[in-house]
Amino acid sequence: MNIVVIGKSGQVAWELSQLNCSDVQINCLGRDNVDIFDIDGLLDAFGTADGVINASAYTAVDLAESESEEVFKVNSAGVKNIALACKSLSIPLVHISTDFVFDGDKGYPYLVDDAVSPIGVYGASKAEGESELFGILNDNGCVIRTSWVYSSHGNNFVKTMLRLMAEKPALGVVGDQIGSPTYAGDLAKACVFALQNKLSGIYHWTDDGIASWYDFAISIQELGIEKGLLDNAIPINAIRTEDYPTPAKRPSYSVLDKTLTKEVFTDLPLVHWRKQLSRMLDKLAKQSK
Repeated sequence: MNIVVIGKSGQVAWELSQLNCSDVQINCLGRDNVDIFDIDGLLDAFGTADGVINASAYTAVDLAESESEEVFKVNSAGVKNIALACKSLSIPLVHISTDFVFDGDKGYPYLVDDAVSPIGVYGASKAEGESELFGILNDNGCVIRTSWVYSSHGNNFVKTMLRLMAEKPALGVVGDQIGSPTYAGDLAKACVFALQNKLSGIYHWTDDGIASWYDFAISIQELGIEKGLLDNAIPINAIRTEDYPTPAKRPSYSVLDKTLTKEVFTDLPLVHWRKQLSRMLDKLAKQSK
């Protein structure tokens, strides 16, 4: 299977490029390779592909509040163009979306068919991108929503915490936002699985289990020390969202229900987030030697 990935430098795209599948060829295309606002260029790029994964997005959540035009251009208009090119070529598209399409007020896990209710520009743009995709593609369109993505590549919460834990005498981490961390390595496998099995509709993919950012940080420190990435433990205190104001509001509870995922992605069992974190930190420890 020949898969074209839109995105090259992002975490999921990088993990896709690292997959070792004998029956799958993956070609990751960055901005230097293809312009998502050039339909003819997309048609050329997708010409020999059996499927497309869109792993590109405007993801700077706070900056998005002041750059709404650019955010919607990438996360909505860009997705529309990719979907139009896929429709023209009759090839399937897997598109990565986010928990930010929900407001976080539900209080228990969001189902795939719950109504979207974004509370910020980023989430609104991603929700509109989903709508654009399904307005163009039916059985050939698949959206995979995820949350709190991290990898050994690129910038993310895990690597930021490791750096701050090595530099600071103490940290305050938000303890009243609840979600599920996601290791990008298995998210990449899920995207390929969706293409190989011609899945359509919406699925939720995160690691198993739930956590607050504070819980996540505590585990990063514990495992970081265990694996030699940190020398000493520092005090980590749980703080309230209101104590750490940001330009964009975050969902307070954005856990995604994965009942359908467990029924369909039978060859990819979900793994608890702490085990996934341990796997990723092992990679970081190996890279640092």
